[in-house]
Amino acid sequence: MLKTLRDITQAVAAATSLKTALSLLVSQTRLAMSTQCCSIYLVEYQPKPNSAEQVPAESSSLYPSVTPHHGKSHEPVLVLSATEGLALEAVGRVSMPITQGLVGLAAEREEAINLADARLHPRFKLFPEVEEEEYRAFLAVPIIYQQQVLGVIVVQQADLRQFDEGEEAFLMTLAAQLAVVLRGLKNKAEVTNVQQQVVFKGTMASSGIAIAHAYVLGGAIPLEQPQLRCQDPVVESLRLNSAILRCRDSIRSLSQKFEREQADEVSSIFSALLSLLDNESLAGEYLKEVSQGWQAEAAVSRVSINYIQQFMAMADPYLKERANDIRELGQRILRLLIEPGRLALEPDKPVILVAKEIDATLLAEFPRQKLAGIVTELGGVNAHAAILARALGVPAMIGVEQVLGTDIDSQLLVLNATRGQLLVAPSVAIINEYHNLISIDKAKQKQFQDELSKPCETLDGYKIQLFLNAGLLSGLADDVVQGADGIGLYRTEILFMLHQRFPSEQEQIKVYRQVLEAAGTRPVVMRTLDVGGDKPLPYFPINEDNPFLGWRGIRLSLDHPELLLMQLRAMIQAGGASLQLQILLPMVSNLDEIDQTIGYLEQAYQELKNECEAQILKPKIGIMLEVPALLYQLDDVAARVDFVSVGSNDLTQYLLAVDRNNPNVSGLFDSYHPGILRALKHAVDNCQRLELDISICGELAGEPLGALLLIAMGYDKLSMNYASLGKINYLLRRVQSGALQQILESVLKLSSGQQVRAQLLAFLTQHELAWLLD
Repeated sequence: MLKTLRDITQAVAAATSLKTALSLLVSQTRLAMSTQCCSIYLVEYQPKPNSAEQVPAESSSLYPSVTPHHGKSHEPVLVLSATEGLALEAVGRVSMPITQGLVGLAAEREEAINLADARLHPRFKLFPEVEEEEYRAFLAVPIIYQQQVLGVIVVQQADLRQFDEGEEAFLMTLAAQLAVVLRGLKNKAEVTNVQQQVVFKGTMASSGIAIAHAYVLGGAIPLEQPQLRCQDPVVESLRLNSAILRCRDSIRSLSQKFEREQADEVSSIFSALLSLLDNESLAGEYLKEVSQGWQAEAAVSRVSINYIQQFMAMADPYLKERANDIRELGQRILRLLIEPGRLALEPDKPVILVAKEIDATLLAEFPRQKLAGIVTELGGVNAHAAILARALGVPAMIGVEQVLGTDIDSQLLVLNATRGQLLVAPSVAIINEYHNLISIDKAKQKQFQDELSKPCETLDGYKIQLFLNAGLLSGLADDVVQGADGIGLYRTEILFMLHQRFPSEQEQIKVYRQVLEAAGTRPVVMRTLDVGGDKPLPYFPINEDNPFLGWRGIRLSLDHPELLLMQLRAMIQAGGASLQLQILLPMVSNLDEIDQTIGYLEQAYQELKNECEAQILKPKIGIMLEVPALLYQLDDVAARVDFVSVGSNDLTQYLLAVDRNNPNVSGLFDSYHPGILRALKHAVDNCQRLELDISICGELAGEPLGALLLIAMGYDKLSMNYASLGKINYLLRRVQSGALQQILESVLKLSSGQQVRAQLLAFLTQHELAWLLD
């Protein structure tokens, strides 16, 4: 049975078109189950009768939920798309709403329908043109992909019998396995039809909206190239040398660019790659192969694969990771050999870059004026490319499944990275609406910016401090920091992530001083190294079954005191004689971790007092409140630290037992869950009782609805990304904290996050502020 399932799935996956795949599916399923008939119905969206196309509102088809690529003027119908056993003439012609027929019932209920005699069921509907009068036994199973019904597969027989449990289980398993394959083939078929708007979903890596044509790189150039001999080694050497020089020049210019911007943590990536292109290193090895008679492509391939295999066999994790550098360089040289003019785009035609995965060097070298947005199938929100996208201010979306399996190169796209949506072949009305949204957003941002210098204070005098979350030096320009009351969270791990090794004490001191100088005299909260989970270090891999509950944050630092002491020493020296710097400990789960870290802080301080002639002060120390257990030990925490900062992202995922990076359960991640809100209220109430300084630095603080709730609870220090500062300041200056407290009393009694959001939306609507959510 397993072999049969695998054979059918592989045959369908290998099909070159949706039509071929469906034909294979019904024929092989009919044979495997020994039935007389097998058919598949796919969900399509057709215009409702007497409904003209309307420009969708932002809350409907621009940001769809149930029917992701159609507005309210369309309704889902099930279309007979392939069959063996029914009339072939009916394929593509017979359709029914999901509210009709037994096939519709399977889609509507999202469960199998197994009947011995279909005609006896009240939902049975006869379509004469399909010629199914002889059939009685009926088994229908919905094909579901990420909670969306794609279609229904049906088997039928003339006998009066119910399909047994084994047959039903087989068809259900087949439907589940085929869901991903059919989604990809269906997307490809829909994209081919320029009249059909298609929406892909993904995860935001960098917020924003872009409208431009797709520029598909098609993923990385494969290292495995044909092993061909060359006719003239001299000519081939000139060709390879030209590619090496161009690659060397592009990487050198990138390194110098980020050095000029004082983004040393980024430029170090390119410096490390540049060193590998010396004639004494890989470049010399490439040329040596050509001198022995190999074509340039074959030479690069042979050298790269040989060294990758050697490095991958090494036990040292750092050396093993260098195989990726060799692979990246090899692919860059091959791209220059195979596609020398691929990046030569017209300067006046920005594009949305679409690829399987984009490395940092490709993204950084792409002319900024030509880059409207980024879409990748793979990658993480903290991958090098994602970090650079945010630094460059380019909308970017990752995790867009199977987008490369569709023919979208050069097609017009709308990338709504903020909402995690990519629209392919949008209608003129949709494009115009998005252009309007972009214009409106620019006007809003100017409106927010004009007020950012004004103090954040509610109408009834409640004062709030707004701080900045940051990680890259390029995100700490003077005009950015001037709008904040300080830096509430500086993520030091990004410095570590952008190096090819652990940064030295002097390298850390230099960066930390630049951060403190950028903030002027305002406070800066620096978080110690917080890696693990979704933030791995390329040179220090951590492989765990459940990384979010594993070796990360302060746990890792305490297990490597040499790293922790170096970082604490660097922070203290950067802070000097000022009280500007405060140190924040991540992922603290027990009091012993606090005590140990305080001991190391004291050790670092005493060492520096003996070593340094310059005056230094010991910074204040605090913890991230993100592990739920510490919510009930705040009395003990207050006796040890100077402040706490609530990490609402991790606190939410731990309280709800939801991995927010897992697409299968990410929909359950809800910061407005009443249980989460009560935990946040518990934290601020107890910190106020203990006179322990408290702030919040998670995403909730930068959301309008979240900020309202936090102010109502009593939080007066919110830390957020720069993009949210102006909007939150604008909002809080137009509400009364007293009114928010009344709302909070009601909200805490509700039973779901959806109800919470609805009540807060009603409040904003009443005060004519709901437009801030757009």
